[in-house]
Amino acid sequence: MVAAESFSVPDDDAQMVIDPRFVSLAHRFFRMFARPARGGGALAVYLHGRPVVDIWAGWAAPDRRWRADTVALSFSTGKGVAATVLHRIAERGLIDYDAPVATYWPEFAARGKGAITVRDVLAHRAGLHRVRGLAATPDGILDYDAMVRALADAEPDPRRLRSSGYHAVTFGWLVAEIVQRVTGEGFTEVLRREVAEPLGVEELWFRVPPEQRHRIARSFPKLHVPVLRWDTASAVLARSRRLGGIAEAGMPLGFDVLVNDPRVYDAVMPGFNGVFAARALARMYGALANGGRVDDVQLLRPETIDRISRVQSRGRDYVLGFPLGFTLGYHRPPIASRRPIRHGFGHYGVGGSGAYADPDLGMSVAFVTNRLGNSLNTIGDGRLARLGAQARAAVSRLPE
Repeated sequence: MVAAESFSVPDDDAQMVIDPRFVSLAHRFFRMFARPARGGGALAVYLHGRPVVDIWAGWAAPDRRWRADTVALSFSTGKGVAATVLHRIAERGLIDYDAPVATYWPEFAARGKGAITVRDVLAHRAGLHRVRGLAATPDGILDYDAMVRALADAEPDPRRLRSSGYHAVTFGWLVAEIVQRVTGEGFTEVLRREVAEPLGVEELWFRVPPEQRHRIARSFPKLHVPVLRWDTASAVLARSRRLGGIAEAGMPLGFDVLVNDPRVYDAVMPGFNGVFAARALARMYGALANGGRVDDVQLLRPETIDRISRVQSRGRDYVLGFPLGFTLGYHRPPIASRRPIRHGFGHYGVGGSGAYADPDLGMSVAFVTNRLGNSLNTIGDGRLARLGAQARAAVSRLPE
């Protein structure tokens, strides 16, 4: 592999890293953020446990450039981080994937949920996808304890027995509460000790330290569905037989406003409010793509990675309407290529951010941005899929 080169950044003391074979990837990335209306972002790539790309561009706010230390709200990207925390605990024998959740969280057994396993939760087969209506007020979902109680008292959707149903927001609370019940510690503390500190990164946040919040890029535009206001679209979709699950799982009332509420950075909502740096995500997944190891840190054992990266359900997801290839806490990453990523796993988020590991290539790719979606919709777009395809093309040309 050709050694990476460092490039000085005019308005920052830090340096970008671009392996010469990834120059075309860097050019594509920089073109994405040519003017303030496109916002900004960061891209990082690890290959065989080493950083080969660490770049950033654009604007964190209309009057503020994206810097080396800028971080971004990355939505469902956090599901993969939360799952990795759980796997660290499970690897020590403290969690059995096939044990009922109620083994660790007794109240969870209410309303016929006694047989739902940890594996079911990680594979989006717990039947608890509904977040719409879970809280009495729009900001009620910021109350972790209330949401956990509500989920413990919820009745599961019977369709869970046939296929997955994407738990767009509730996934994070379920995983976090299992971890908390097993360890007796707060989820964010376990995340810090089990993942962030061993990797030597700090920017894997669900609760952002107050002194670090000036680094968060301003997300824009406001979440919306084409033509309709958010709450109107949520109400309309909720009545649809075909699309109702999307509203139930990911469109609680007032969610579009809540996204930009500073209180989000005080909450523990691992299915939604992760704030990350691309290089932190790339390092975590870089270990998972490299037999679990980066530098002298063994994040997970190879046999664990093999286990958690297997697809659990291949049928049509009853929320999304199509199969996404859920593994244990992750999904197969879509890529703009004729060759799918066969054994890769990671998680994309609303707006376009995301990260994944590709063990076949020993590569991880992470992308965060504050520009939600594109001119047609804010829910998602193909930026990461295109960047991932170009990163793969660069790797395929590298000498062994």
